[in-house]
Amino acid sequence: MQRLRGFVELTRPGNALTSGLLTAIGAVVAGTAPTPGLLVDTGALVRAAAAVLATMLAVGAGNAINDYFDREIDAINRPERPIPRGAVTPHETLAFAAVQFAVAVGLALVLPPLAVAIAVVNLTALVAYTKLFKGLPGVGNAVVGCLGGSTFLFGGAAVGGALRPVAVLAVLAALATFSREVIKDVEDIAGDREEGLNTLPIAVGKRRALQVAMAALLVGVAGSPLPYLLADFGVAYLVAVAVPDVLMLVAGYWGFSEPTRSQAWLKYGQLLAAGAFIVGRFA
Repeated sequence: MQRLRGFVELTRPGNALTSGLLTAIGAVVAGTAPTPGLLVDTGALVRAAAAVLATMLAVGAGNAINDYFDREIDAINRPERPIPRGAVTPHETLAFAAVQFAVAVGLALVLPPLAVAIAVVNLTALVAYTKLFKGLPGVGNAVVGCLGGSTFLFGGAAVGGALRPVAVLAVLAALATFSREVIKDVEDIAGDREEGLNTLPIAVGKRRALQVAMAALLVGVAGSPLPYLLADFGVAYLVAVAVPDVLMLVAGYWGFSEPTRSQAWLKYGQLLAAGAFIVGRFA
């Protein structure tokens, strides 16, 4: 039971499920979801389901690989993680990640070419992230931000819907995710410095890193009206997106004193912002 629990924890199931939900939201925002009075496009629903499952598996695999490479850092920052506490071995972690990646690739191959291209880029970035990007100031944060934003784009491309509103959502989500990752690096600075990583807070200092995170949030909030201006979203969208806009700005401010609280509320704000796009799609 402990071993099974360890494998589940390697995937960070909350993150994997959230990523799958964001992919589903991307499919809905793209405009192919069933609406009252219209027949359900069965093919689109099957492709959306394949995209959601592929996203969850890929994220789970990427998280497992991250744990593999971060096992020494986690022994300092997160000793409760599966590898440091001995629930699973590093070799088992790699094998588990490989199986998840293989299934994710198989699911992605049934999708349209654009979705396959997004999947290939994302899977490559997930594998390369820890060794190539994570320790570069701001670069690793930007890669994770792009991966987070692309889940919406992947969902939209999977069902072949209108990508303009989904692309806006992807960019805004990428900015918010970048901010959250920078704040996370501020929280992890002790272990990262011990391992010789050169994250943004280590390179420029905590306060400047947090200022960069806040600037990214401000750009995202400033861009949130674009679907109303460019994608025929109505006033209901503007009302709905105002709440997460305020929440994320407040959460960004909390990052200067309470990084853990800030990260959690930024994630809630992102989910609420995604919900605002669904409101805009159907209102």
